[in-house]
Amino acid sequence: MSTIEKVAIITGAGTGIGSKTALALLKEGYCVVLAGRRMAPLENTVTEAGSSGSRAFAVSTDVSDPASVRSLFVKTKEKFGRLDLLFNNAGIGSPRALLEDLTYAQWKSTVDTNLTGPFLCTQQAFKIMKNQNPAGGRIINNGSVSAHSPRPDSAPYTATKHSGGFHNHSQSCKLSYQCFSYH
Repeated sequence: MSTIEKVAIITGAGTGIGSKTALALLKEGYCVVLAGRRMAPLENTVTEAGSSGSRAFAVSTDVSDPASVRSLFVKTKEKFGRLDLLFNNAGIGSPRALLEDLTYAQWKSTVDTNLTGPFLCTQQAFKIMKNQNPAGGRIINNGSVSAHSPRPDSAPYTATKHSGGFHNHSQSCKLSYQCFSYH
């Protein structure tokens, strides 16, 4: 009986929670695709993994760009042949400012990364997960305490993490794709 290696994609994997999660999954034997905008932090995480880094694959990715996200998933499928776990972790804040002082570009940048990014990644993950053998997988969306306890002067970030957006996206996917473990 052959063992199937588990494969994970982690967005925002170069620093913080993303980096620590990548290291933990590598330690547990996963093959890990580290996605992020900047290659240097991704490569630092791979180096920090030591010998486990041989199962890591760093891919420069902008989760707000549909073509970049498609490329990430194509490369993952080409390299590992499957996907078992997607951790939608990439996120950005916006400058602390009153709502009336925010620019459209500041608003859009936060929304595109924090809300559209997980949508794009989840969409691509489903395409792989439903067609692999065995089918299915796990998708985890990293939320924020701001969804329940908004901070002042952080309207874009709070809006993307609040239950009206991010949480309901997760719940809708959970109902639509019950063969997946969606959190």
